[in-house]
Amino acid sequence: MRVGIGFTPFETRVDVLVRLAVRADAAGVEAVGVAEGWSHDALIVLAEVAQRTDRIGIGTSVLSVWGRSTATLAMGAAGMQRCSGGRFVLGLGAGSPPLTEGFHGVPWERPVDRLRTTLTAVRALLAGDRLPSPAPGGRALRLGVVPEDRVPIELAALSPASVRLAGELADGWTPFLWARSRLPEGRALVQEGEARGDRRPTHILPGVPVALAADPAAARRLAAWWLATYTTRMGPLYPRMLGERFGMGVGVRAVVDAAQEKVPDLPAAAEELAQEATLLGTYDEAERIIGEWFALGADRVNLVLPPGRPEEELAAIVDVAGRVAAVTASGGP
Repeated sequence: MRVGIGFTPFETRVDVLVRLAVRADAAGVEAVGVAEGWSHDALIVLAEVAQRTDRIGIGTSVLSVWGRSTATLAMGAAGMQRCSGGRFVLGLGAGSPPLTEGFHGVPWERPVDRLRTTLTAVRALLAGDRLPSPAPGGRALRLGVVPEDRVPIELAALSPASVRLAGELADGWTPFLWARSRLPEGRALVQEGEARGDRRPTHILPGVPVALAADPAAARRLAAWWLATYTTRMGPLYPRMLGERFGMGVGVRAVVDAAQEKVPDLPAAAEELAQEATLLGTYDEAERIIGEWFALGADRVNLVLPPGRPEEELAAIVDVAGRVAAVTASGGP
């Protein structure tokens, strides 16, 4: 059971993030990912992590393909691979309309096409090739310094077309807030993409919001926060996926209604939704709950830490991840 930890853009305390990454490195956790949104530059944060750690893999759990040019993505990835000693993974995603249009000032149009052209161009540049599609009349150039170690590229895809694209072009598929029971469906879409070309298998690496706590009531409040935040504040993408595609509309509506009424607890009608989309339970139950994701096809589970929580609480979650990693390393169950 390979495990990693991850941070959302809501976690703005870089000092806390770095200390937790150092703790995860010492605990034997496989990877740490930082998602970029509207707060910190993820590459700069990861450079700090790289300087303080020795072993753990580091990656952008997602960089928006609308926020940087393919050239700056390639230069950033090459620089991170250098300063991390070959531990870097570039994670890309299409983001959401609110963030793309409201923060980057770019129309969110044909996102799958944007993912394809960006991933293809970045991979070409990192391999030392010329930019595949320069501007009309421009002469295609190469990256001046190519990384010594290959940079894996992962795709944070949610729509069926983009999940197939992950299978076709990416090294890993990294969905966030995907329903656990629908993981086999996602793997099937990835395999459809893999069939388009002769290439290595794409790893299935879901990022799962952590709602683990010392007692069940505290865990349920964490699950309620995750679900309310991503169904009311992050645009229509997540409520549509969970409610319409995955058939959990009753739970989504219950969470949205509770958020509007400022009720912090998880509604009973959203119990199934929370069990499907978060790691909901106590610390003692964590290994079993994580194992359920592996049973349905995950190659690694990335535990996405709840932002803004007390550092000692987050450290307890990192320790849980370390214990799971240690059991696996020792050949235990």
